[in-house]
Amino acid sequence: MRKKDTNRSCIDCSTSNCNKQDSVYPDFCPTQNMDNRFLEDTMKLYIEDDENNRITIAAAEVEFENYCKMTRIEEIMEFAKKIKAQKLGIATCVGLLSEARTAAKIFRKKGFDVAGVSCKIGAQEKTSVGIPPCCESVGKNMCNPILQAKLLNKEKTDLNIVIGLCVGHDSMFFKYSDALCTTLVTKDRVLAHNPVAALYQANAYYSKLLKE
Repeated sequence: MRKKDTNRSCIDCSTSNCNKQDSVYPDFCPTQNMDNRFLEDTMKLYIEDDENNRITIAAAEVEFENYCKMTRIEEIMEFAKKIKAQKLGIATCVGLLSEARTAAKIFRKKGFDVAGVSCKIGAQEKTSVGIPPCCESVGKNMCNPILQAKLLNKEKTDLNIVIGLCVGHDSMFFKYSDALCTTLVTKDRVLAHNPVAALYQANAYYSKLLKE
């Protein structure tokens, strides 16, 4: 594969000076080169939209109050409380139903109403929507993230939580969900649902990821 010219951005920065309010930035820094009107218009969305403002403040408070103290599931519940989300939706992979049941049990113990929908809801065959027959080797029925979202929309959930939806299926779920979404579990069958391990080992055991 021929290397292409790289359009450098935040992912190529090693200073993170924007997090330190430092005035020295790399030449390619988007903060330094950003149009002020674009920045101002964006910042207004945090202030002038009441929902955005409420969510932004709640998220910042959860981070501040529980920094390195709470697990992800605990922070989700704290966030839900702050935005007054009473009904939680769980969109889960059927392969993680046990984990989803445990999460639902925890949420209910803490006073939340919970509705859950698994990915195979509707029991539709993959080929019915044009998925190639070869894909049936890992299961005949399709994942149905649009139906998951629509059913949770009918439940009028306040916050939807993704547990292990496949890559792409999670994207479709986010697209069709009426409620705000967050992720509790990110699927990685090889790494026990800990995908960041591949990044930690990219220069060692998973060096193949850096090969062209």
